[in-house]
Formats: sequence, C-alpha cells, structure tokens
Amino acid sequence: MPEMPQHVQTLNLPKENVVVLDFGAQYTQLIARRVRECKVYCEILPSDTPIEQIIARKPVGIIFSGGPASCYEEGAPLVDEAIYGVGLPILGICYGMQLMSRQLGGQVIPGGNKREYGKTQLDVEDASDLFKGLNTELVCWMSHGDCVQEPPPGFTVTAHTPNTPVAAMANIDRKLFGVQFHPEVVHTPWGTEIIRNFLYNFCGAKGEWTMTSFINDATEAIRAQVGDANVICGLSGGIDSCTVAALVHRAIGDQLTCIFVNTGMLRKDEGTQVRKTFEDAFKIKLIYADEKARFLQKLCNISDPEQKRKIIGHEFIQVFDEIASGIEDVEYLAQGTLYPDVIESGTKNAAKIKTHHNVGGLPENMALKLVEPLRYLFKDEVRRVAEELGLPADIVWRQPFPGPGLAIRITGEVTLEKLETLRAADAIVVDEIKKAGLYRRVWQSFAVLPDTKSVGVMGDQRTYAYPIVLRIVTSEDAMTADWARLPYEVLERISSRIVGEVEGVNRVVYDITSKPPGTIEWE
Repeated sequence: MPEMPQHVQTLNLPKENVVVLDFGAQYTQLIARRVRECKVYCEILPSDTPIEQIIARKPVGIIFSGGPASCYEEGAPLVDEAIYGVGLPILGICYGMQLMSRQLGGQVIPGGNKREYGKTQLDVEDASDLFKGLNTELVCWMSHGDCVQEPPPGFTVTAHTPNTPVAAMANIDRKLFGVQFHPEVVHTPWGTEIIRNFLYNFCGAKGEWTMTSFINDATEAIRAQVGDANVICGLSGGIDSCTVAALVHRAIGDQLTCIFVNTGMLRKDEGTQVRKTFEDAFKIKLIYADEKARFLQKLCNISDPEQKRKIIGHEFIQVFDEIASGIEDVEYLAQGTLYPDVIESGTKNAAKIKTHHNVGGLPENMALKLVEPLRYLFKDEVRRVAEELGLPADIVWRQPFPGPGLAIRITGEVTLEKLETLRAADAIVVDEIKKAGLYRRVWQSFAVLPDTKSVGVMGDQRTYAYPIVLRIVTSEDAMTADWARLPYEVLERISSRIVGEVEGVNRVVYDITSKPPGTIEWE
C-alpha cells in the first residue's frame, strides 16, 4: 500500500481553553465561534469523549451543546456523570441543560402544548450569575420541545419565560449553570454577554487568545515540527492556501516552495495577482505551472460535472506530483485545512479528520507529512490571521471559489470560448458588487454560463446567444445560504454591462433560490 500523508499537529492547545461537548446540535459551531469572539480558545468534542481525554486538555470550563434528542429516551446521548465532580465550571445549553438537570436529580418533561420556538420574552429572577450587568427583561431564542420541570437539588431558578418556568438555573457553589434558550445565536441579542460572564466570571478566563498569539504559537510549532526539512505548498489563489503559505514562510523562510498550477479555470487576472503577491511582495519561492492547454484538452467533450471535478482533480495531482518530485529533500506538505473540515456536522463525525485538497484529493504515492497550521480556525479567523500577516485586501476578502474553478460554473462542455465569456461576465459581477460596497457583505457573487441559448434583439439585429445567470448569496458558513436582496439599480448595472460588453451574451437572469433546496454552485 502506498504511504499516505501523515497529519502533523502544528499548534499545541492554548493554556486557556474551553471544551464544547457536541450533542448533535445544529448550533454547536456557533457556540465555539461566540467563545472565540470572547478571546478564549475552544474545541468541539463528541459528547461521548472519555472524561480522561477532556481533563487531559486542562480546560478552564466546559459547555454542553443543545441537541435534537430527549434526554429521558433510550439511546439519548449522555455524558459521564463524573464530569460534574471534577470541579470545572459547566454551562448546559438547551439539551445540555436538560441532561444536566436529569443526571443531577432534576425533573425533565415533554413540553406538550407549551413548546417554544423563536423569539421569546425572558424574565430574569436572579442577575447575580450569568445575567450580571444585563436587564431583567430580555429577548431570547427558544427551540425546544422538552423542559425542566424541577431543577436539581442545590440549583436555583434564575430566569423564566411565559411557558418555561425554568428557563435558566444555577448552582453557583459548584459553578454549574443551565439555560434553556440559545445564547449563541444572533436572535438572542445579549447572548454573547451571557457566554462572556460564564467565561470571565466563573471560568477565570482572561481572554488571551488572539490572532497575534495564534501566529506566534503556530510559527514556533511549525519550526519545531519541520526542523531543517523542506516544505511544499499548493497555492490556489484562495484565502486558505495563501494564508498557509504566508504563515509557513514566516516560520521557515526559503525552506518553503509554493506551487501554483494555472488550470485555465481561474477568475480574471487571478494567476497574475497571486504571482505578484507571493513572488514580488513576500519573496516566496514560487513555481508557476501554466497548464491551461493541458487541462482544456482533458475536458474535451466532458459535460458531467462530477467527471469534470474528477478529471481536474486527477490532472492537478499529476502536475503537482511532477513538480514536487523535482524538489530536493521535501518531507512536508502544507495545506489549508480549517476547523469546519475537521469537525464535520454530527456527533459521531465530530472527531473525523478530512484528508483533502481543494481540487480533489492528495496524491496517494506522496510519502509526506502534513502541516496544517489553520486546522484550528474558522474562516473569519483565517481572514484576521491573513490581515496580521500583511496579505493584501484583495486576497484577504476574496470570496470562496471552487477548486475546479470556472469549469463547474459552465454547464455542459468546457471550451476556451465559454471560459473567456464566463471570465469576462464574472469580472463585471465582482466589479459592480465591489463598487456598490457589497463585496464583504455577501458570501459569494459570481456568474454562471448555462449550456443553452435564447433569441434576443441587439442593434435591430436578431441574436441567438448565451444567457448569464447571476448567483449572489448571503451566508455565514455555506451550510445554508439565501439569495441576496440586491438593489435593483445594482442588478441593472450588472445586466447592462454584461450584455453590452461581453460578446455572445444577450440575456441576464438572477437565481433567487436559497440553499436548501438549491446549492450555491451550479454544477
């Protein structure tokens, strides 16, 4: 069997960290993000993680997430009850509160006709704990069917709603807390303050985890791990790979060689910008491989989107491997794995590590160890790291782009003519979105070229040309997305410019489908 790349952990856990135990909630990642916004590092683990592994991380506190199960039903996810006796502060959210209550002797019952979903009035009875400094009348976001009827012995009720007599509870002596609502969502306006009170007032956190401290720790860890060996990094032009390259170069300098493969499927001027940034500004060793003709030939007569992905991924690996084999003493491959890649949704998958590349997989015959310095970070944190490292704004705020590039934004066969048409239209979309001040407010904004033509009239002449589909969405993490409600004048400018400036296009349409049921891309 060929030796697969080995994972190398390039950052030790910060001394001040919090463990979030995941019980299958859709909001678990949001909990982690809110904790990190308070400048405290946190890690998501499956709810059935052995207590010895939790304690080994030396957390300053633990948070139980919500979840879809009922804690009194057979097979419901549980936690080792010994966790309540280790002396660590614990905050239970929704299911987490119900589980804590049941395991410690409280009573949890079905909500019946008193189930709560959506914004709810919250009345605070005791503002001495999590609610310190907040109003006694708040708005919170509820999403639960069960409820705590009686809190465990030693707990006091600290808040209620019209339908939930125990909306929050606390045992301050043991530093155990529960809230029935979701402080992690934006619909609970004061939720971050509640989490901050837990972290700072009861966990003793000082808020020392910043992107500057992350960069310093990661730099030291990369140096210690790599030593005198050489590292290669595949640049795609996206924020993740660019940030990895800049961070690894900061740590080991000329021991890093970046490889940039121009597949011909890139956005307008993308290859030029990446070369200029890394060769000229950062003085990073960069091997540029112009393989546009090679990839286009491989895609000839291919229409199926999955085949396109596989062909581009396979060919990219071949090119990358050919170049890498000519570099001496390479032992490590740096890549931009992020935290959401590591913690896939769902409790059973929470600890699964993805071995991936953004265009379709790592070469199986590459006996390299992986350097993944961003694997602890969310996308917004990567952007802050990139800013700290001095990457230009055009790269820091570049919107997500699929590994196969424009090939999967062209339905049907990919040809040079179609690529040039789409590239020109896409550049107009991005330009107008930026001019309108919307580029950082939307998740993605791009053009799609369908494999169809329609009749039009241009200059008193009948035309038969392509339409361009606009796909502009808002999102936080791409798991769900909604179409952006753009001002009509912005849509009008985009449409007028595309039809007027891009040859072979006579119509522009706007995709107003959310995800789900649609996807963001059109492949």
